[in-house]
Amino acid sequence: MQESVRYPAPGCIVEYLEGNAVQIAMVLEEAGGKLRLFLPNRRETRLAAGRLLPWLGPVHDGTPGKDEMARLLESHKARREAAAAAVPVDELWELAQGEVQAAPARWFAELRENAPGPDEVAAYGRALLACKSRFRFQPPEFQVYDAATVERRLTEQKARQEREALVAGGAAFLRLLWEVACGRRELPPQGDGAFAAEGVPWPAPETAARLKALLRARMIDPECQEDDALWRLLAKGLPDVPHLPLQLLVAWGELAPHHNFWLDRAGYEPGDAWWHPFRDEVARLAALGRGGHADAAGQPLPFCDLPFISIDSATTRDVDDAFFVEELPDGAGWMVTVALACPALAWPFGSPLDRAVLRRATSIYLPEGDCHMLPEQLGTDAWSLRAGEPRPVFCVRVVVDGDGEPGPCELFAATARIAANLAYPDAQAVLDATAEAPANPAAAHAALLRPGLALARRRQAARLRAGAVVMERPEPQLALEGAGREVTVRLSLAEPAPDAQMLVAELMILASAALAEWGAAHGVPLLHRTQDVAVPREYAGIWSEPQDLARVLRALIPSSLEVQARPHAALALPRYAPVTSPLRRYPDLVNEAQTLHMLATGSPRWDAAALGALLEQLSPALEAAGQVQRFRPRYWKLLHFRQQGDKVWWPGVITEENEAFATVSLPEQGLFVRGRRRLFDERAAPGMRVRVRLGKVQPLYNEIQILEAVPAEQELPDLSS
Repeated sequence: MQESVRYPAPGCIVEYLEGNAVQIAMVLEEAGGKLRLFLPNRRETRLAAGRLLPWLGPVHDGTPGKDEMARLLESHKARREAAAAAVPVDELWELAQGEVQAAPARWFAELRENAPGPDEVAAYGRALLACKSRFRFQPPEFQVYDAATVERRLTEQKARQEREALVAGGAAFLRLLWEVACGRRELPPQGDGAFAAEGVPWPAPETAARLKALLRARMIDPECQEDDALWRLLAKGLPDVPHLPLQLLVAWGELAPHHNFWLDRAGYEPGDAWWHPFRDEVARLAALGRGGHADAAGQPLPFCDLPFISIDSATTRDVDDAFFVEELPDGAGWMVTVALACPALAWPFGSPLDRAVLRRATSIYLPEGDCHMLPEQLGTDAWSLRAGEPRPVFCVRVVVDGDGEPGPCELFAATARIAANLAYPDAQAVLDATAEAPANPAAAHAALLRPGLALARRRQAARLRAGAVVMERPEPQLALEGAGREVTVRLSLAEPAPDAQMLVAELMILASAALAEWGAAHGVPLLHRTQDVAVPREYAGIWSEPQDLARVLRALIPSSLEVQARPHAALALPRYAPVTSPLRRYPDLVNEAQTLHMLATGSPRWDAAALGALLEQLSPALEAAGQVQRFRPRYWKLLHFRQQGDKVWWPGVITEENEAFATVSLPEQGLFVRGRRRLFDERAAPGMRVRVRLGKVQPLYNEIQILEAVPAEQELPDLSS
């Protein structure tokens, strides 16, 4: 046996790469650069000499038989594999750094071995081939990567290994989770052998954490391109359905049933713990809300002794508006003073707390609980206009003439003590003259409520003359009973309070319109709510029938928030700057702060460019929160319909129809549903009253179908069978 050779003669042990793995063989014959090789499995193959790895030998003289050749190959292979596993490749790279850029396997072997033989050189070659993060095989030498390249390749290698481990340990597990989500099996406890019995063990902790993070990321942003290829590998074999990651997380027990993923997508943290990192700032603001009221210039606020009252829903805790209406002599009109909660007096714009509030942008009111824009300690307590407690207020005072037309406004900050916090039903009972003291707490304020209603009616009439569009539609109330998978949805109509609600609405519209006019007159940039669209004159009026509401809505466009003052078509106003909900809406807080700064210092806090930059940050947050407020109540409504089953007939009104489909409004549920035109009577047209049967309800997918429809006067089919 010869130890080292230069040419692959018969009897020489050689190695080559096949399928990215090192193969060992013995040369049987060499002719013109072509080799006939004997393999450990006793088969033969042919190979070009140029494909051999650059370490040859040893050579076994003579012509051993097949059994002996196989034994020799297995012996050399075992020796080389064991030696390769012991090669310290990291140490070799450290020694080679700065010494050589490239070297053959023998050079590396000689760094640590004394006169290495063919098996030792081959072992080093194998080890270097396997260490792709530090060496690159460029036959016949190995290039040595520099430190920066090694760090990058190690990072890539780790990510690749984690991805492979994730796919190996996660794909089958996700398929089992889908079975759980579909109700075809139960999720066994972690560590239980139930999954393992099917060859699918629970994922290792690191794999599980990575899976959960990936599922959450895909739930929040289904179009995310990061890890998209990985997700396709993991989701292979799973149905391509909306919200698949959400359903898998619920099946895993990581999210509760009926999880509100819209909040996740908005980046909106529910509850009242999000502000805890800013405890000190919140405590300081709470103290300022309860006392020590001063304007932007540091001057104490005067006391306003008007007996303001507020009217809200019975459950409202964040009271941010109140009012006082006084009739002028000889029927000349009314003097209106709207008092608004005034957090802007001390709000720390630009602070970490402010940035967190800006990202929330608005309060969100949901059946499962309210999500307040401000910390509840501020929004529902220290700065809320709670009756009997002194609070700083921002006042908008306007004189409205007998025709309902407003004059210029007076703006000022003051300290006030609200006389009463009333609920809509109580105020309505007084306006209807159906309740008196002491049964109704609103009765003591009848002398304020009645002129307020007279003013509101006159003001609304003036807006209608100008082309306003007023939509009156019932607002169903959602209530949840139970929890988790056992939750039951109750749907009911709120107790009507049309006059009380109209009174508050008109006063709030009046205050915001007056502020917009003041801003234009004084050159103060404000955030304006605009709806600059031409509305046909015949659309002006008060609409309540579903088909009319749908027709008018099609003529309007959604309002938008802009710095530029432009008309608001539905309100029939040349400009409108929202300011009446500073506890609930960030734009109102900004407008209040802008005005107060102007009143105290003679200059606005932001110029138009700065206000525009602020709006660029605010608009996406408002849109995201708006999606939560639109889609989440609809989810609960659809769940209500599914819980009622498909044998219930629901009264509705056709609002639109064409050759293919008809749209039906369900006024009592505040929902539009659509069905194929062939399900309806040939007389079907907008305004026709019908009864519909609904089914195939998928709340998560926002799907509901009309199964059957009949005219309202027709006898209902018997569904008992």
